Amino acid sequence: QAQLVESGGGLVQAGGSLRLSCAASGRTFSSYFMGWFRQAPGKEREFVARISVSGSSPVYADSVKGRFTISRDNAKNTVYLQMNSLKPEDTAVYYCAAGGWSPTPSRVAGYNIWGQGTQVTVSS
Repeated sequence: QAQLVESGGGLVQAGGSLRLSCAASGRTFSSYFMGWFRQAPGKEREFVARISVSGSSPVYADSVKGRFTISRDNAKNTVYLQMNSLKPEDTAVYYCAAGGWSPTPSRVAGYNIWGQGTQVTVSS
């Protein structure tokens, strides 16, 4: 079973950019759909984006559409989340997750492998 490790979080001013990375161990990375979720203090974990096995057909939450881009490099066992035009409301711990195909990519239960998370803080 793959293990996931996120990196790239940090403190950025509103309007700035960050790129998160999620490195996977194991040889089965390319067989998983990969997702990004986030969780702010006192709130439930929420869906951000998902990408298919081949890297096509990305799906985004409405709140990040047009600002965030998910991508993957199967040769490097890594999935990325490029975040532009960041807002204070994007502040959260960001998690990457791996799972099989699901008609509902936003469901937390659809992912069975999770990373430990990386903190993103956007100051106003």
